[in-house]
Amino acid sequence: MKKSGILNPDLIQVIASMGHTDRLAIADAGLPIPDDVPRIDLALIAGVPGFLQTLQAVLGELQVERAVIAEEMRARSPIVHEAVQRLLGKTPIDRVSHEEFKQLLHGVRAVVRTGEQTPYANIILQSGVTF
Repeated sequence: MKKSGILNPDLIQVIASMGHTDRLAIADAGLPIPDDVPRIDLALIAGVPGFLQTLQAVLGELQVERAVIAEEMRARSPIVHEAVQRLLGKTPIDRVSHEEFKQLLHGVRAVVRTGEQTPYANIILQSGVTF
């Protein structure tokens, strides 16, 4: 039995298989996920697990060189926006319209659906390298 870090086998498998520039999305419960994109559904009940909790866990496992969020997050969910910036530190964050964000989902390895109920609590993480 794995004793620490992410325990969900589908999520850890995707992270372990990612190469440089591959992308992984973490989404709130309401983001429409394209049918052709694998979904890792962690949602249990409203708010569980939360977006920030899931993001923090993934950041502990995945080397991230860049991220993408919807520009609407800043105005509509400022607390989440501030927390994302804090968790990512110096990692560059690109801001696009929510409509463009949804189109970018077609290029991700998977979307991790959380139970989050906060508007625009979504992010795309681009894998970096550790060397």
